[in-house]
Amino acid sequence: MTEVRWLDEREERAWRALQFMQMRLTGRLAADLAATSDLSYPDYMVLVALGDQPGWRARLFELAEVLGWEKSRLSHQVARMSSRGLVKKERCDDDRRGAFVVGTEQGRKAIETAAPHHVAAVRRLFIDRVSPGELDAITSAAEKVLAVLDAEPAEPAEPAEPAEPAERR
Repeated sequence: MTEVRWLDEREERAWRALQFMQMRLTGRLAADLAATSDLSYPDYMVLVALGDQPGWRARLFELAEVLGWEKSRLSHQVARMSSRGLVKKERCDDDRRGAFVVGTEQGRKAIETAAPHHVAAVRRLFIDRVSPGELDAITSAAEKVLAVLDAEPAEPAEPAEPAEPAERR
């Protein structure tokens, strides 16, 4: 086992700022979306991911990978959205156990209605608060991390043996 490489002050500050920004920004955007539309934040994310797919359809496992969700979480979300007419599930003829998630006309209308206000909130809370250079740096860093996440298996790494640091972070 390897020794733990604790975060130094600069690394910890960056990591915590990223974590808290993401959590608080997601929370604020979710509240804003709920107040201005009939969609929850997870509804919106599923519809955005489907909208990026040809024909507004994707296999359940593919959609789970895109969203970074467990398949069971996505199944429950799709069931809730299906009961509200936002998506439907279609059997996959190639794989009888598999299913497609397909955006409905009602789902398309819901996201088309919600998107302008949501984008304005993203602009107000994030885009307009950083410089173009900072935006490019965020994009570059995020794309590098996403490439690693896409390349590495999803199983957790073997835990390192705890060291006795002077200060735990």
